[in-house]
Amino acid sequence: MCQLLAMNCNVPTDIVFSFTGFAHRGGRTDTHHDGWGIAFFEGSGVRHFVDHQAAIASPIAELIKHYPIKSLNVIAHIRKATQGQVALENCHPFVREMWGRYWVFAHNGDLKGFEPVLDGPYRPVGNTDSERAFCFLLQQLRDRFGATPPAMPVLRAAIADLVAIIARHGTFNMMLSDGTALFAHCSTKLCYVVRKYPFTAACLADEDLSVDFSQVTTPNDRVAIIVTTPLTTNETWTEFAPGELKVFVDGLPQS
Repeated sequence: MCQLLAMNCNVPTDIVFSFTGFAHRGGRTDTHHDGWGIAFFEGSGVRHFVDHQAAIASPIAELIKHYPIKSLNVIAHIRKATQGQVALENCHPFVREMWGRYWVFAHNGDLKGFEPVLDGPYRPVGNTDSERAFCFLLQQLRDRFGATPPAMPVLRAAIADLVAIIARHGTFNMMLSDGTALFAHCSTKLCYVVRKYPFTAACLADEDLSVDFSQVTTPNDRVAIIVTTPLTTNETWTEFAPGELKVFVDGLPQS
C-alpha cells in the first residue's frame, strides 16, 4: 500500500527535512515506486506537484527537497498501486474546490466494491478507488450543507460519519485539508509528533540526516507531522487508534 505524510503548523514552515526522509521510501528504503505527489497551501492558493515516476528518481522531488516552500498545511503521498495504472492522473494528492476553497486529499489503502453514485460536480479523472472516495466525500458534504460550510464541530462530525461509511469497504487511511485544518483518519496505521519549544535535534530513519530545530525556530513555533510510520529515530511518535479521526489546527490535535 501507499504511504502518507502531512504537516500542520501555527506559522508557515517548510517540510524539507521530513520530505527528504519520506521520499526515500519511494523506491529506496521501501517499495512505493508508482508515483508521488505533494500539495502546499499558501493563502488561498495551492502549489500542487505530482509525478508518475518514483520519488527517489523524480527531478521534481529533488526540487522539493531543496526548495523550502513555507506552508501551514501540507499533504504528501508516495504510491504503491493497488487500483489504477501508474499514470499522472492517478497520483495523489488530489485537489478540488468546494465552498470557495481548495480541498486536498490523499489515501493509503484498498477499497473493495466501492462504486458510489457520483452525479454532482465531483467526478474522478483517473481510475483509483482513492479519487472516487474523495469525490464521494465532497459530494456528500455539499449535499448535507449546501453552499455554506458548517462550523468546525459539525463538519468534523460529518466527516467522521462519511469516513466510517467508506472504511466499511476496506483500508482507509487518509489525509484531508482545506488549508484551515487538517483531518487525518486511521484504519490501520498512522502516527504523529508535535514539535514545539523547547526544540531539540531530530534524526531521520531513512537518511543519514539530522536537524537541530532549536537553531531554525522561535519559541512560538509549533509543528505537527503526521505520517504512516515514524520518520525519525529519536522522537516520541503517538500512534492513532484504528478507526480514529483527528483534526489538527495550528500544530496541535484538537480534543
